[in-house]
Amino acid sequence: MPSAPATAAPWPLVLVLTLVWGTNWPLFAMAVQEVSVWTFRAISVLISGSLLLLWSRWRGESLRIPRAHWKTVAAAAFAYLGVWNIASTYAAVLIPSGQAAVLGFTMPLWAAIGGHFVLGQRLDARSLLALALGAAGVLLLAFIGWDASLSTQLGFGLGLLAAMGWAAGTLILKRFPVPVSSTVLTGWQLLTIGVPFMAVALATGSRQWFMPSWTSLAVIGYISMVPMAVGNAAWFTIVRKVPAHVAALSPVLVPVVAMVTGAVVDGDPLGPYELLAMLLCISGVALNLRPRPL
Repeated sequence: MPSAPATAAPWPLVLVLTLVWGTNWPLFAMAVQEVSVWTFRAISVLISGSLLLLWSRWRGESLRIPRAHWKTVAAAAFAYLGVWNIASTYAAVLIPSGQAAVLGFTMPLWAAIGGHFVLGQRLDARSLLALALGAAGVLLLAFIGWDASLSTQLGFGLGLLAAMGWAAGTLILKRFPVPVSSTVLTGWQLLTIGVPFMAVALATGSRQWFMPSWTSLAVIGYISMVPMAVGNAAWFTIVRKVPAHVAALSPVLVPVVAMVTGAVVDGDPLGPYELLAMLLCISGVALNLRPRPL
């Protein structure tokens, strides 16, 4: 049996990514009930980054990144982990978490277009159709969730900003590959962005020390260890294995899981239009993930 071509995304990693990121969104509002968004994100990225580097060290991997690649690491960390984490968290607080997830996962549109113009990657007919299906799904979900309130408009804008930051970080890593393992790269990126996160948290937060509840600590700990550490490691592995437009569409099912989880946990709407949008997203990712002929 011939081996799968390089453009076929690795299904096990896509499944892990879909589950850990999709069930993550309804937890954001719980994580920031007692601490600020900046404090929550600073703690989560520093914990997850440290765990990934410790895991890499335990496996015997070198933690060294060549000096010439640190600019790439910092730029990608700012674009993806910086812009994405802050903007997506605020979006999930201002609008229903499922809708925020849908807006954030318009990223495939920006990454596919950027991959074509920046990296010179060809978009074949299948990729274009897959993009159209995914775009139709996310735009339908965004449309039915829109209203004229200021918080909704700000939430939608931040959701789209998060998507653009994620796409930019993905393209930076595709354009300037860093010759280290995915876990080492992800760990250092998380620690790199954790420093400015913590600085902002300390500068803008209360000076009075308090101990958050065990519920908040458990939620922040889970997000740090599973969606942040495991999910980001899986994502960067996918990014390095396949072209930008294929990698970008790999997690398109995440907002589907987020919508279902949000409906169960928070009572978010889940009617015929949401189900139709989910079907469009599923069709797009299934089409794009089918192996190309050799």
